Amino acid sequence: MDLDGRTCLVTGANRGLGHAIASRLAEEPVRLLVGVRELDRYRPLEPRAALRAEVVKPVRIDLSSRTSIADSVADLGEELGRVDVLVNNAGEFTGGLLADADVDAIYSTVQANLTGWLHLTRMVLPQMLARGAGKIVNQSSIVGYAHFPGTTVYGATKAGVSAMTHALRRELHDSGVTTLELITGGYDTEMLHSAAEQLEPHTDPSKWEFRDPADWADKIVKAIKSDKERLEPGGKSQLARFAAKVPDAVMDVVTNRGFDR
Repeated sequence: MDLDGRTCLVTGANRGLGHAIASRLAEEPVRLLVGVRELDRYRPLEPRAALRAEVVKPVRIDLSSRTSIADSVADLGEELGRVDVLVNNAGEFTGGLLADADVDAIYSTVQANLTGWLHLTRMVLPQMLARGAGKIVNQSSIVGYAHFPGTTVYGATKAGVSAMTHALRRELHDSGVTTLELITGGYDTEMLHSAAEQLEPHTDPSKWEFRDPADWADKIVKAIKSDKERLEPGGKSQLARFAAKVPDAVMDVVTNRGFDR
C-alpha cells in the first residue's frame, strides 16, 4: 500500500508498541490519528527520522465498553470515514493462574483485546469497502499460537485476534481491503514488564527477550507498504512460533519444566 496521503489510526498509541508504531508512521506522508484512551495522557511522538506526516492528531479511542467505543466513534466524526489504515493495538495483560484471576479483569481484558477490536473494525470497514481500499492491521502475539501456562486469559484473546484476522482476510477477498497480522514477540514495553512481574512466581522471565519497540515498528510499516499478510516475530520469539507446530506432548514437557504452580 502506498501510504502517501493515507489516513492511519493507531489505537493504544500513548505507550509501548502503539507509541512506537505511531512514531514510525509519523515519518511517512500520512494523516495520522493517534488513538489514546485519555487525551490528557497523550505523549508526543518520537520519530527517529524527520517528521513527514501531514497531520498528527490525538483522538480519544476508549475500547473499555460498548458505550465508550460508541462515544469514541462519535468523537471521531468525519475522520472515521477517512481511515485507510486501522492499527488495532490497544490492550491489556492479565496473567497468572486462571484459578486465581480476578473475574472483572478477565472481562476487561477480553473487551480491550478482542471485543473492542471487532467493534472498531466493524465501524471502519464499510467506508473502506465503499472506496475499494484499506488495511486492517492486528497486533497478535506468539502466545496466541504457542500456549504457555500463566497466559490463559491473554493468550485466549490473542488466539481470537489471529482467528479474527484470518477469517476477515477471507471475507475481504477481492474487495481491495486487506489485513496484516503482527505475530509480536518480546519487546521492551510496560506491558511486557507487567507480564514478567505477574508471571515471576511461576516462571523465570530473565530468559525472555526485551527488544527495541522501534525496530518492530519499522518492520510493521515496511510490511504495510509491501502488502504482507503476516509479520513473523524473529529473534528468540521465533522459537515460540516453532513450538506451536510441535506435538503437544513435546511442548508439555518443555512447559512443565519451566513452570511452577
